[in-house]
Amino acid sequence: MLLRRMLFMLGAVLVVVLALAAYKGFSIYQQVQMFSAPQPAISVDATTAEERPWQGRLPAIGTLKAFQGVDLTVEVGGTVQQVLFRSGEQVSLQQPLIQMDSDVEQASLGTAQAELGLARVEYERGRSLVNRQSISKSEFDRLSASLQKANASVAQLQAQLAKKRILAPFAGTIGIRQVDVGDYLSSGTTIATLQDLSKLYVDFFLPEQAVPKLAVGERVRFSVAAYPSEMFEGEIAAINPKVEDTTRNVQVRAMLINPDNKLLPGMFANLEVLLPGEQNLIVVPETAITYTLYGNSVYVIGEKKGEDGQVIKDDKGQAELVVERRFVETGERREGQVVILKGLQAGEQVVSAGQLKLDNGAHVSIANALVEAKPSVE
Repeated sequence: MLLRRMLFMLGAVLVVVLALAAYKGFSIYQQVQMFSAPQPAISVDATTAEERPWQGRLPAIGTLKAFQGVDLTVEVGGTVQQVLFRSGEQVSLQQPLIQMDSDVEQASLGTAQAELGLARVEYERGRSLVNRQSISKSEFDRLSASLQKANASVAQLQAQLAKKRILAPFAGTIGIRQVDVGDYLSSGTTIATLQDLSKLYVDFFLPEQAVPKLAVGERVRFSVAAYPSEMFEGEIAAINPKVEDTTRNVQVRAMLINPDNKLLPGMFANLEVLLPGEQNLIVVPETAITYTLYGNSVYVIGEKKGEDGQVIKDDKGQAELVVERRFVETGERREGQVVILKGLQAGEQVVSAGQLKLDNGAHVSIANALVEAKPSVE
């Protein structure tokens, strides 16, 4: 009886063990089948590497400045009698702007002119007398020196009197006035800024490697934050004949005509020097480039081939597509496009979106339809 019970329990344990072993074996079989089954294609967007004319550009930044611009100041102290301009108006060359009190200078000038008249009369009299040898030559020299001194005094006072009247040194737009009638101005006080907005310039720096590509007269394209949708053009007016010791950069000046006075001195400008001539270069969208510490790469799409070199097709008769991660040398980037200097040929398809899901040799399918550009018939 005891033996029969032990055999029964042993049989039950054996059945449980066999059942667990069968379940485990079935699970392993399912996993093997799952991993051995072909993986579904990863959906990506693709684009074609194109060879197109590409004009070289040298980017830089700078600040616009007026070709003629100055802060107007007074040279001699005094009290403002008249303000002869309005803030923001256009002024012409030599237009009076400020008149300061000049009573003392005018009185001193009158005295000096009277002394000049007396010195001139005595000089003429002395010249007549020295010819008749009525006075000595030294006395006549003294009269001549007195006349010269009187002339110099009058000229000096006239110059001081002229400084009491501030004139526009050139035509332009005058800024907000900083003085009022009755203000006492000491020497060096600023009364307003005067800017000629018809022509602007911008100084910028480029690396010394760019010097062979630069020439006076080359076109320069500007953009400013105030008018983000507009581009302004100028040209290189001067290239500094010296490379900066600390930065190894060369200073360049570009001139810009500003007929509408839209641009103002002090505006920050993004600019590009447009190099002459165009080259045919391989270009892809910037989204196609994968940037890493090890280098820049693209995923090139190609047909999967078997060991015999034949293209492998799916159940629909379409060639299976796989990707190859290829490291490339990139060049200039502009307007969402990147120049490929090495590692890619024109006409090759590259992944433009979905790279994060990919690895080298991954099976892919193209989600977007690639449209080949057809030449237009004129």
